[in-house]
Amino acid sequence: MSKQVQVHGALFLVALIYGSNYSIAKEVMPYYVGPYGLIVIRVVSAAIFFGIFSRLVVKEKIVGWADNMRSVLCGITGIAINQLCFFGGLNLTSPINAALLMVIVPIIVLIFSAILLRERVSMRKVGGIVLACSGAFLLIYTSRGEAATGNLWGDLLIILNAASYGLYLVLVKPLMQKYNAFTIVSRIFAVGALIVVPFGFNQVMSPDYSSFPEEIWWAIVFMVLAVTIVAYLFNTWALRYANPSLVGAYIYLQPLMAIVVAIGFGKDVFTLQKGIYALLIFAGVYLVSRTRQNVGVSE
Repeated sequence: MSKQVQVHGALFLVALIYGSNYSIAKEVMPYYVGPYGLIVIRVVSAAIFFGIFSRLVVKEKIVGWADNMRSVLCGITGIAINQLCFFGGLNLTSPINAALLMVIVPIIVLIFSAILLRERVSMRKVGGIVLACSGAFLLIYTSRGEAATGNLWGDLLIILNAASYGLYLVLVKPLMQKYNAFTIVSRIFAVGALIVVPFGFNQVMSPDYSSFPEEIWWAIVFMVLAVTIVAYLFNTWALRYANPSLVGAYIYLQPLMAIVVAIGFGKDVFTLQKGIYALLIFAGVYLVSRTRQNVGVSE
């Protein structure tokens, strides 16, 4: 099997894992474990795993006050706020709404890059931002009705989650250029764990875990191992051989996967109206992310 096939296979699996997570997490919330309880289970488990791996294998430390403070900010934006808003929003809105709204992350990254990194924003990209934001606004606006499968506050939390994650991607970029990726992720998960535990401690302690059906336990294992650990490791491995533009392009497969899984398990309904708003979002993101760089895999 060629390296190119392996890279595309790894990235496809990551998109499938993330796309499946929308419906699988909805299966657990809120009947068995509350959204913030799930965050504690996921983040603390990842913090332990990456902490041990970083200490035993990588053996690298973040040095300097500036880098340490930046890593703390990355933990706040990339883990704490990101996860609290994502699971809180997903608990309220539909899997399809959440998946579609998450594709605006590249838009958020562009905005923060222009503000913090002084990157140039062309008129084409401005048009893409307007187009994508229009689609997101219409999707949120039509979620207000009682018959809608979405939820206004849930959609807004997903938007806040996307904004926090977009800011994290901008903040973490200088650290990724100086340190091993596992060194950074170990620190940000440790910071995130300290913040999310007070929010979800009661939700972790309150369930009667002995009464959980077998499928719920498998869902929790999937969210801890596959979504948090395996997906990150596959993404990290793929970045060694693929251009970043190729890795980023696979983000757009996640909503498709989320829609297929959600409809397949009867968790949501994909309407023509949502399809039109989704096209607006995808068209806007395409205009923003389109570059002249070649997309490919290097051996």
